[in-house]
Amino acid sequence: MFLREWLRPPRAVLALFLVVTLVPAAGLVWLGWYLLRQDRALVDQRIQERRERAADLLVAALDARLRATELELAGAAPRRVLAEADDAVLVILGRGAMDAYPRSHLPYYPVAAPCRDPAALPFRAGEDREFRLHDYAGAIASFRELARSTDADVRAGAQLRIARNLRKAGQMDLALAAYQDLAQSANVPIGCVPANLLARRARCALLAELNRTGELRREAEVLYADLRGGRWQLDRALYDLHAQDVRGWLGVGQEAEQEERALAAGAQWLWEWWQAASQGSSLAPGRHSLEMEGRFVTLVWTWSAEGLAGLIAGPRYLDERWLAGVRAILNAQSVRLSLRDRDSRAVLGAVPASQSRRTERLSSDTGLPWTLLVASANPRADLDQLAQRQRLLLAGLALVAILVSTGSYFTARAFLRELAVARLQSDFVAAVSHEFRTPLASLRQLTENLLDGRVTTDERRATYYQAQARATGRLHRLVEGLLDFGRMEAGVLRYRSEPLDVGDLMRSTVEEFGQDQADRGHQVELTIGEQLPVINGDPEILTRALWNLLDNAVKYSPGVPMIWVEAAREGDTVTIRVRDAGLGIGAAEQAAIFRKFYRGEAAHAAGVKGTGIGLAMVQHIVRAHGGRVRLESTPGAGSTFTIVLPAAKDQGSGIGDRGSGIRPDP
Repeated sequence: MFLREWLRPPRAVLALFLVVTLVPAAGLVWLGWYLLRQDRALVDQRIQERRERAADLLVAALDARLRATELELAGAAPRRVLAEADDAVLVILGRGAMDAYPRSHLPYYPVAAPCRDPAALPFRAGEDREFRLHDYAGAIASFRELARSTDADVRAGAQLRIARNLRKAGQMDLALAAYQDLAQSANVPIGCVPANLLARRARCALLAELNRTGELRREAEVLYADLRGGRWQLDRALYDLHAQDVRGWLGVGQEAEQEERALAAGAQWLWEWWQAASQGSSLAPGRHSLEMEGRFVTLVWTWSAEGLAGLIAGPRYLDERWLAGVRAILNAQSVRLSLRDRDSRAVLGAVPASQSRRTERLSSDTGLPWTLLVASANPRADLDQLAQRQRLLLAGLALVAILVSTGSYFTARAFLRELAVARLQSDFVAAVSHEFRTPLASLRQLTENLLDGRVTTDERRATYYQAQARATGRLHRLVEGLLDFGRMEAGVLRYRSEPLDVGDLMRSTVEEFGQDQADRGHQVELTIGEQLPVINGDPEILTRALWNLLDNAVKYSPGVPMIWVEAAREGDTVTIRVRDAGLGIGAAEQAAIFRKFYRGEAAHAAGVKGTGIGLAMVQHIVRAHGGRVRLESTPGAGSTFTIVLPAAKDQGSGIGDRGSGIRPDP
C-alpha cells in the first residue's frame, strides 16, 4: 500500500529522492559492510582458536577426573567415590550377584534375593480346611500350631495364612494385628518376596478395603519410603508390582521415583553388559552415558579387588564432582560447555545450534562418555573486541541510516497524510451529497406532483404535505447535525441542562423515528424499565444522539426489519441500549468507529452510505453529559450500543440550570 501511494504521479519526487539520498547512502553502506565483514572474519578466527584451545583443556581435565574415579573404583576402598547425598550408586558385580552402596539409592536390582519357600506339606491340612471346607476357624487353629515351629520359614508361612483366614472370617481387626506381627518379623522370604513386605502390603490393602484412609496413608507412606529406599532386594517386576499399589493408595505418580529408577536402570544395563561380556575373553573397563527413565546417567566401571566395580552417576554428581574441576577453565577461557550422549541428546548445558559458533569433540575421539560442545560464554562480549575503526564506521552508518530513515519517514508521512485528508474530504463530500440527494429527490417529486395538479383530494394532499414535512425534517436534521458537529469540534456549542424523563424522551424520539422509517419497513421495539431516575440534560441534543444510533442500526441491518431499544436503571445511572441484528463490527474496528469520518470495512463492503460523523457526535454528546458509550458487537450477529448517563443528584428538586451546567466535550 505504501509503495503504491509513492508510485502515483508525480513520480519525479520519488526519482529525485532516490538519486539524492539513497544512491550515495547505498554506496556508503556497501563499503562499510565490506570492511565490517573483513574485520568480523578476523574476530571469528580468534574466537574459534580460543574455543579450540578451551576444548582441548576441557577434554584433558575431564579425562583426568574420570581416571581418578577409575583409580578409586579399582582401589581397596571404592566406596570413597561417593557420599550418601550424591545422586549416584556404586555397584560391585561378582559371582552372579550384585552389591550396591548405598542400598537406599537402588529401589530394585537386576537380580532379586535368593528365593526359597517352605515345603507345602506342613500347611496341607490347614489349607484343605480353608479352601475345600471353608472352615476358617479350623484352618486358623491348624496354622497356629505351625506358627510355634522352630523353622523361621514355617513360622512366617503360618502367620501369613493365619492373617489371611482371619480376613476371610471377617475378623478384620485380628487380621490387621496378625499382619502387623508378621511385618515386624525377620526378613524371611516367602517364595521370592520377603514376608514382612507381603504382610505390610496386605495390611495396607485391608485398610483400603475398610476405608480407614488415615491409617492407610500413614502406613503406605512408610512402605513407599522403604520400597524406594531399597530395604528389600527386589527385581524390577516385583518392585513395580508393589510400588504401583502403594502409589495408587497415596495418589501419586511415578515421577517422584525418577532419580532412583534412573540409577536402577543404569545398574540393570551394567549387569546385562557384564553378563554378556563374561561370555567373551576379557572384561574391559569402560565409560558410557545413557538416558534412563527420562534422566541421563553416566557409567564408569573397572576391575577392583571385589569384582567389577561400577559407578552409576546422575546429573548432580556429574555437575558437582566431575565438572567442578573444569569450571576454572570455563571461566578463564570465557566459554560454556554442553555435554551430549552418543545419540546427540543433551546431557547437560545448551550451546548454539549453529556449528560455526561452537567447537565439537566427539566421544569416539576423546574416550569420554560424552561428546563435548564448546561455545563462547558471552558472544556479545566477543563482538566488543572489534577495532575502533569498526565502532566509528558503525556510528557513521547508523547516523546515515537514521538520517535516511527519518527523512523517508517524515516525507512519506506528510505525503500520505495529505493524501488521506484529501480522500477523507472527498469521501465526506460524496457521503453528504448522497445523504442530501434522497430527501431532495423526494421533495422534488412531491412538489412536482402538487404543482402539476395530480393530487386532487384533500386527503392525498395532506399525505403529500406530511411526506414533505418528513423530508424537510430530515434535511433539517442533516444540516443541523453538520453545523452542530462543527461547533462541537470547535468547542463552542452550548448545551441546555434541565431535568428529563428518560422514558418520555425515548418514546417521543422512537415514535418520530418510526414515522420517518415507516416507508422503509423497519420497526422499533421499545422497552422502558420501571422507576427510571431523572437525568439532567439537553433534550434536543440527547434526542439527536439517540436518533443517530437508531439511524445507524437501520443502515447496518439490511434485511433485518427489527431494532430493539430499551432503557433501564443500573445503580446511579440510566442505560439506553440500541440493539440490531445486522452486519456487526470487528473487534479491531470497535474503537476506531468513534473517530470522525471513519467508516468500517463492513460498511464499505455492503455499500452502506453515511457521513462518518454520527457515532463521533454521539460520543461528543454523551461525554458532555458526564456519561459514556459502550459497544458490544459480533461480526454477522449485530451490535449493541449502550449510552450510560448519570442520574440527577437531587431527584426531587429537578437540578439543572437552563443554559449552563453541561460543558461541551473538548
